[in-house]
Amino acid sequence: MHEVLTVLLAGGAGERLDPLTREHCKPAIPFGGIYRLVDIPLSNCINSGFYKICVLTQHKALALNRHIRQAWGFLPPELGAFVEVLPPMKRKRDTWYLGTADAVYQNMATLTEEAAPYTLILSADHVYKMDYREMLAQHLRQRADVTLATTHVDPSEANRFGIISVDDRHRVTAFEEKPTATKASRSRVDPDRCIASLGIYLFSTSVLLAALSEDAEDSHSGHDFGHDILPKLLRHHTVCAHDFAERPGGPSLYWRDVGTVDAYYEANMDLLGRHPLFVLDASDWPLRAASPPLPPARFALGDGAEAGMAVDSLVSPGCVIEGGRVSHSVLSPRVRVGSHSRVEDTVVLGNVSIGGSCHLRRCVVEENLVIPDGFIAGVRPADDKGAGHCVTGAGVVVLHSESPGIVRVGRLEPDGRRRPMPLAQGKPRGREGVLAAAVSST
Repeated sequence: MHEVLTVLLAGGAGERLDPLTREHCKPAIPFGGIYRLVDIPLSNCINSGFYKICVLTQHKALALNRHIRQAWGFLPPELGAFVEVLPPMKRKRDTWYLGTADAVYQNMATLTEEAAPYTLILSADHVYKMDYREMLAQHLRQRADVTLATTHVDPSEANRFGIISVDDRHRVTAFEEKPTATKASRSRVDPDRCIASLGIYLFSTSVLLAALSEDAEDSHSGHDFGHDILPKLLRHHTVCAHDFAERPGGPSLYWRDVGTVDAYYEANMDLLGRHPLFVLDASDWPLRAASPPLPPARFALGDGAEAGMAVDSLVSPGCVIEGGRVSHSVLSPRVRVGSHSRVEDTVVLGNVSIGGSCHLRRCVVEENLVIPDGFIAGVRPADDKGAGHCVTGAGVVVLHSESPGIVRVGRLEPDGRRRPMPLAQGKPRGREGVLAAAVSST
């Protein structure tokens, strides 16, 4: 536990996830109902026995800070364990973080004070399960200065990754950040695939500190690990690849970068089905999250005695399905579905009320919204574009606070009162419901 300090890069603005990131940073975006994206790498750390974790934040970090305080404050500090949030403090220069490497450079004082022999650098917006102890064991075995986690990708995806070449001893001989498919080098073991870096780096701390200091003095550097730090280290240091796929030519272990709305949507869909691609309920690798005091999900009869039901879906605590039908969807806490409504292949974030006789298909619904009765989205693509909805390249409809006909919960009225969330059918709430909506939207 005391040998490794983990640095979790969680400061990304997430522009490609707009409009979901207009109020929150990317690592704070809900995922799989009750989780947030940051919970995935943090759970990997705890399951790996790495209990010294610094989370570097920057953009729109309020929700992320609150979540880490509520969900990750259980580690015993008397044993030297912690999950600590480090905002930009401008110790090294009077700027915000200029890149991934600069973010770590500006927190070099923490690395020096902790004095851990090894430093693990992670991103807070990837979905995967990985035992970092195996990576550390290889790092020690090969006496490496840097070890990169890698997988195998199709050449058509090379422009999304850092592409590397390795020799027979798994030593990295070349590193190129996001090359075109034609220029990307192929794996020697599997010539039809490329070896891609996953943005997971294990450094010997002394090597990392020296590299960061040198990079900070380079006025031409972009201060990024992939573009600047790693290519320079290849010249005089031992850089090795830890094969996360482990099965060249075969199916890789699950890993997904959820940097776009389409990737985020697909990652949520990967949680569903009889044999989900990413399993949430594995007892040997638990995922941790905050547990708000909410009642179990409730399925009730709606108008006309229609039964509320959910099939092949994840339904979180606090949800109420009154006579509606939910299929192959992910419902976050406090979602209400009204009578005669259908929700299909859809991701609904928290505190959303879907009215009666609605039909949502292949949608991502932002949190804290009221969907009015009879609302239809994702069923007829031509109608979605005509209505002015946000539609991704893959045809996923994003319903957000500025979508036509949708009301955001928590908006302040001119008299200073906060707009409450109505019931699914638009009926007024009691005092408890109004209070819950007001608290959840602050």
